[in-house]
Amino acid sequence: MDAASINPGEQIRFILLQNRQGKTRLAKYYVPFEESEKHKVEYEVHRLVVNRDPKFTNFVEFRTHKVIYRRYAGLFFSMCVDITDNELAYLECIHLFVEILDHFFSNVCELDLVFNFHKVYLILDEFILAGELQETSKKAIIERLGELEKLE
Repeated sequence: MDAASINPGEQIRFILLQNRQGKTRLAKYYVPFEESEKHKVEYEVHRLVVNRDPKFTNFVEFRTHKVIYRRYAGLFFSMCVDITDNELAYLECIHLFVEILDHFFSNVCELDLVFNFHKVYLILDEFILAGELQETSKKAIIERLGELEKLE
């Protein structure tokens, strides 16, 4: 996947990482929401994805947008994007995020996300900025994260 596969006008509205019980482990919003609306959105998205049959696609309409999600072990990685956006590009984006987390934490698990949430946000910010995909090279992102680790 390259950056050209996602149009410049396309924007991610929010990213959620939730466990099967509905506990949100990461929430990054790129458009403004009231705090109460955020909780409502997290609840609604969880209800949408957790009860879906695995035989169905990983794309589901959500209000006037769509949620693209993928389950890895006990976590659901969900992104809300515009209805006309390329679903496969965002599925690939989710997979890239998981691969980077897996590399960075050496076989990532839910506890890594809980106890190192600041690093997870840092990783996310390395390739998604202001709701737009900035970098798609796993190698480049991992190199940059290595440089940041040296600074700590």
